[in-house]
Amino acid sequence: RERGITIKSQAVRMPWTVEPGNEQDAEPGTYVLNMIDTPGHVDFTYEVSRSLEACEAAILLVDAAQGIEAQTLANLYLALGADLHVVPVLNKIDLPSANPEKYAEEIAHIIGCDPGDVLRVSAKTGEGVPAVLNEIVKQTPAPVGDAAAPARALIFDSVYDTYRGVVTYVRVVDGKLTHRDRIKMMSTGATHELLELGVISPEQVKAGEIGVGEVGYLITGVKDVRQSRVGDTVTTQHHGAVEALGGYKHPNPMVYAGLYPIDGDEFGDLREALEKLQLNDAALTYEPETSGALGFGFRCGF
Repeated sequence: RERGITIKSQAVRMPWTVEPGNEQDAEPGTYVLNMIDTPGHVDFTYEVSRSLEACEAAILLVDAAQGIEAQTLANLYLALGADLHVVPVLNKIDLPSANPEKYAEEIAHIIGCDPGDVLRVSAKTGEGVPAVLNEIVKQTPAPVGDAAAPARALIFDSVYDTYRGVVTYVRVVDGKLTHRDRIKMMSTGATHELLELGVISPEQVKAGEIGVGEVGYLITGVKDVRQSRVGDTVTTQHHGAVEALGGYKHPNPMVYAGLYPIDGDEFGDLREALEKLQLNDAALTYEPETSGALGFGFRCGF
C-alpha cells in the first residue's frame, strides 16, 4: 500500500449517460456500470481470478510509459480464460516519457486487435475517459440471469468490520436478495438474517433489494469469518436455489511457512488474526501444528 499498489479489490457502482452522436457509436441512454478494480500485482493473482468470475468484460489498463509487465500478461490470460471481452486501454499518456504508439502495437499483437482500437487515456487529466466508458457500454454484453428464478449470488470478496462483523461482497446472478430475507450459504448450509444490503457508489448505500447483474454488499451481523467463504453461493432459505454456482478453483498454496507466537498464551490471538487475514486473502491456508522446540503454532500456505 505504501508503494501505491492496490492490495484489495474495490467494487463500485457508477451510472453513466451515453450522449447521442458519440464517436464510439454506442447506443445513447443511461446505464449502470458495476466495476471491480483489482490488484495488478503478481502477489494478488487469486484476488483477480475470483473477481473475474463476477464480470462480463475486463479493461486491460497498461502504463503508456512502461508497457505490458509480466503480471499484467498473467492477468490478461486469466481474463481470456474466463471468456471475458477485453477492452485495451493505455493510461498516463500525459507523461513526457509516454510512448503510446509503441505500446499500442505491443498490446494489439498480444490480443489480436488493431492498434487503433487501443484507447488512450489520462486518468490524471480526464482525457479519453468518456470514450472508455462509451466503449464499455458498446462492447460489454448485458448481464445474463433469470430475475424470476430462485436467488443465487456469488461471493467474490469479504472484509471484516469491527462493529458490523463480516461484510460480504456479492454479484447477483439470478433472482433478487431483499432486506430482512433469511439467506443460506450453500457450501456450509448456514442460515442468517440479512440485516443490511446495498450497493457501493463509492460509499456503501443501503438498498431494499439487489437484483440480477448487480454487485452489492451483505451484512448479517456474523462475527465468525469462516461463515463467508469466497466462491460460495448465497441463496434464500425459503424457495432457494438447489444448484450452486460453479467456476471457482480452490487455490493451491505454493510456499509454506511455520508461524509461532513468542508467548504460548498468544496462540488464540494469532489464530484470530489469521482468520481475519484469510478473509482478506482467501488464497491463504493454515492448520495448527506443534513443534517440540517452538510449541503450538500454525503451518501457513501462501
